[in-house]
Amino acid sequence: MPHGVKNSSVHMGSGFTTSYKRTLNKKAHFWNNAPPQHHRLWRSSSLSVNFDSPVDFLIFGFHIVFATTVVLVAGPVVVTILATRALRLQNRFIFMLNTSIADTLVGVSVYYLGLFDVQEGYPSRNGTGNMLPSLLGVNVMTFLFAQFDRYFAVCHPFIYTRYITRRVVISANVFCWLYVYTQTIVISVLPLSNAFQMYVYGIVSLQIIVLTKVVMTVKLFVVARFQLDKEPPGADKESKKESLRIIIFVIVSFLVLWLPSFLNIIIRFVLGRGLTFRNEATNLFAIMARFNAVCTPSVYIWGSPSLREALARTVWGRVCPRCRRR
Repeated sequence: MPHGVKNSSVHMGSGFTTSYKRTLNKKAHFWNNAPPQHHRLWRSSSLSVNFDSPVDFLIFGFHIVFATTVVLVAGPVVVTILATRALRLQNRFIFMLNTSIADTLVGVSVYYLGLFDVQEGYPSRNGTGNMLPSLLGVNVMTFLFAQFDRYFAVCHPFIYTRYITRRVVISANVFCWLYVYTQTIVISVLPLSNAFQMYVYGIVSLQIIVLTKVVMTVKLFVVARFQLDKEPPGADKESKKESLRIIIFVIVSFLVLWLPSFLNIIIRFVLGRGLTFRNEATNLFAIMARFNAVCTPSVYIWGSPSLREALARTVWGRVCPRCRRR
C-alpha cells in the first residue's frame, strides 16, 4: 500500500537497481562538480526558496496561503462531525471524518514541507521519513473502504444493515492509519536494500488499489445512474443519491490530481527518467496531490446539506453570528 507521494525511484531487480543507481550517480556527479556559488545557493538558507526572484516570493507565499486554506476548510469539517451526534451515527460521515483529519494534517504539514528545504524519498534531505507524505496514503485507503461501503449500502442493503455496523466502519478507518504508518515505520528501520524491496511492494499494491478504485467508481456511477432510479421516491433514496454523488466526485478529483505524480513515479521506476524537483515546495506533482486536501472537504460541504447546516451552526455560526442567521 502507498505511504504517500515520493519523489525518487526505488527499484527491485537488476534493471530497477541499475537505473536507480545511475540516477544517484548523476546527482552526486552534478553536486560534486557544481560551482561554489551553487553550493551557497542551496546551503545559504534552510528555507524552501532563496528569494532571488519574484517567483521565489510567489512560491513561498502560495504555500502559506494554501496551508492556511486547507486548515480552515478541512478543520471545521472535523470539528462539525465530532460535535454533531446525528452525523457521527451515519457511517458515511465516519469516512468523511477520517479523510478530513488527514487533510487537516496535510495542511499543517505544508507549513514545513512548503516553507523549508525538504526532500522526501531516497535520498532525503531534512525529510520526515515519509511520515508526512503518508497522509495521502491514508486517504487512498479510506476512499477505497468508503467506495465498498456505499456499494453495499445501495446494492445490498440487508447485508449492509446486518453486518456493516458502526464498529466495523470505525475499525476500517483505524486500520487505514495502522496499515499505512506501520509500513512507513518498518521501511524506515529496515536496511536500505530491504527498504527498497518493501517500497516497490508498496508501489505494486498501489497500482492494484488505484485500478480497484477506478472499477468501483464506474460501478458506483452505474448504480447511481440506473439502479437508484428504480427505487420509489423518499428520504432514503435521496440520501443514497447524495452519498454516491459525493464519493464519485471525491474519487474522480482525487485521481485527476494525484495521477500525474503517480505516473511520474512509475516512469522513474521503470525508465530511470521522469521529472525531478529541487524540493517539496517546488514539486508541482506533489502540490497537485496535496490539492486534494482542499478539494475533498469542499466537495463534502457542497454535496451534503446536513453537513453544511451543521457546519454553519457549530463552527461558522459561532465565529460569525451573521453567517448563522443566514
